[in-house]
Amino acid sequence: MVQVGDAALHVGVTGSGPDVVVLTGGPGCVQYLEREEISPLGHRAWYPEPRGVGRSGGGPHTMEEAIADLEGIRAAVGVRTWIVVGHSWGCDLGVRYAVEHPAAVAAVVGIAGRGPQRDRTWSEAYEAGKATEPVVDVEWVPEVHAALGDSFTTWIHRPDLWRRLAVCEVPMLFIAAGDDIRPSWPLAQLAALVPRGTLSTVPGVPHDFWSTHPEVWARTVTDACTAAR
Repeated sequence: MVQVGDAALHVGVTGSGPDVVVLTGGPGCVQYLEREEISPLGHRAWYPEPRGVGRSGGGPHTMEEAIADLEGIRAAVGVRTWIVVGHSWGCDLGVRYAVEHPAAVAAVVGIAGRGPQRDRTWSEAYEAGKATEPVVDVEWVPEVHAALGDSFTTWIHRPDLWRRLAVCEVPMLFIAAGDDIRPSWPLAQLAALVPRGTLSTVPGVPHDFWSTHPEVWARTVTDACTAAR
């Protein structure tokens, strides 16, 4: 456990090598990626659980507080810079973290993120495909989900959002899941916008391929983290 402010936060760790922090989705999901068999090989991976979720104390919070928690954890464990691997919501949080703390983030590896948008056609495609998506049961906390969702909406409405993204020099490697019901065009836009952005697609895998195709996930994150160093 790592104490950050008034909350004791669970932070798992696996492996050794360059540091990586792994962010899960939701928002408000437990830390479902804390599994050694899907960790990036050749790296020391840190697995924080969001405040108010699972093994972590605290409660509903904003994106600003989530980023402050990451910075508090980084300082407490003595890491100077780390690669941020984020899945789904974790990708979006990782992008904002890099924009606001570029000196702390060596690179972002963003997998199957939503991107900074609430586009109606994107949501319609997502809703239309939900019945076909593989079911992966993950525990989540509705109150944390709602608070972070509201904070996300506030963030993407900021007038300086796109300017700050366009001048962020942190390398950002975006990865889409080929069979994801969530359209990948927001990731393509981000990859084209940020100065050091790239986009690739893992064919034949759904959104939660960390669960359905763990070998593919492990290889994908290992290759991406190695390329980002």
